[in-house]
Amino acid sequence: MLFKGKSNNKINQDQIDLVETAQRRIKQKKILFYHFSFMLFGDITLLVVNLLFEFKQEIVFFNYPWSYLAITTWGLLFLIHTYNVFITNRFMGSNWEKEQIKKLVAKQEIKIAKIKLEFEKEARIKAESEVFNQNNSSNCITMIAAASENNIIGNDNKLIWHLSDDLKHFKELTKGHCVIMGRKTFESMPKALPNRTNIVITRKHDYIAKNAIVVHSVHEALDKAKDDKQPFIIGGGEIYSQSMQLSDRIELTRVHTDSQGDAYFPEIDYKIWEEVNREERFKDEKHDFDFTFIRYNKKQ
Repeated sequence: MLFKGKSNNKINQDQIDLVETAQRRIKQKKILFYHFSFMLFGDITLLVVNLLFEFKQEIVFFNYPWSYLAITTWGLLFLIHTYNVFITNRFMGSNWEKEQIKKLVAKQEIKIAKIKLEFEKEARIKAESEVFNQNNSSNCITMIAAASENNIIGNDNKLIWHLSDDLKHFKELTKGHCVIMGRKTFESMPKALPNRTNIVITRKHDYIAKNAIVVHSVHEALDKAKDDKQPFIIGGGEIYSQSMQLSDRIELTRVHTDSQGDAYFPEIDYKIWEEVNREERFKDEKHDFDFTFIRYNKKQ
């Protein structure tokens, strides 16, 4: 009985919609018929008045009697009215409006669902980061990179400058520590970095890296480096982006030039990060550009 009642309600509503649509159409056609009748009577009246009083000889527009222009204008208005009743209202009436509303609502629901999924993903990543940071509070996870003023860090998986002191700086800081990198960064090097534990992140589950530990996520890499008090994340761009929320420090060499490239260091949010140290270096025969060593710590 419950389902029967629901079915009857739906049928009754459909019938009401059909009756209301039919009534609107009848009303539109009646108004059109009245318009036609009134126009016909008006046109005849204008012609008779024009002939009887010979107004056509006195009032002329564009070489035509005023009554002809009035009749033509009225006829055009009637044609527009007819088009509106039989074309516009028939094919773009209430049913068309309802269909358009349904389509727009469906599109909005899809957009809302996408935003909700993105929000849930961000919330999940943030929650995982907080849990991870709590479990690894004794470690100082450090990202180390050299980036241009427009945040370029490389092109075609290669370095785009030669800075002797920066290479020494990198070697001194990372020696004896775990260095975490993406597969492309590892493959860009002639061999695994010596005197360091090389950890390579890749989606390929059958990947083999000589003299390196292979993992499949940033979290897994950091778990492998949990006994290191200061593991270093050394690139590339995607790994830096995934590690930004997990890291405690950034050792950034800011190269004072704008460069062309296809790999980027993520933007630093100064609401989260604070500069704690800075060392200026200048261009010379061993350095292509001026650059600065900058250390950022995450605010507590």
